[in-house]
Amino acid sequence: MFQTMRRLAGILMIALLAAAAVPAPALAAAASAPGGEKVNINAATADQLTALPGIGPSYAQRIVEYREKNGPFKKVEDLLNVTGIGEKTFEKIKDRITVGGK
Repeated sequence: MFQTMRRLAGILMIALLAAAAVPAPALAAAASAPGGEKVNINAATADQLTALPGIGPSYAQRIVEYREKNGPFKKVEDLLNVTGIGEKTFEKIKDRITVGGK
């Protein structure tokens, strides 16, 4: 019985260490886009948007604020209208985002 409990404790420790080794953005990406699904920039929260490469908390907040002020994005390229989102950032994320409905 003691050996079984010790073995179980070892497995638990390995699982905890493995979970701690996964970077937070990777966990957020998995939560917002399971199975490689695209992130809907019209519905995603600021936290979900930070899972995209090059999108930190301030850019994510700008995207949400832009959407709230101007209405939903009609095409993914409209993201370039958000202050601070340039061509380089857009190129990194364009294949990982959608405006939904498709």
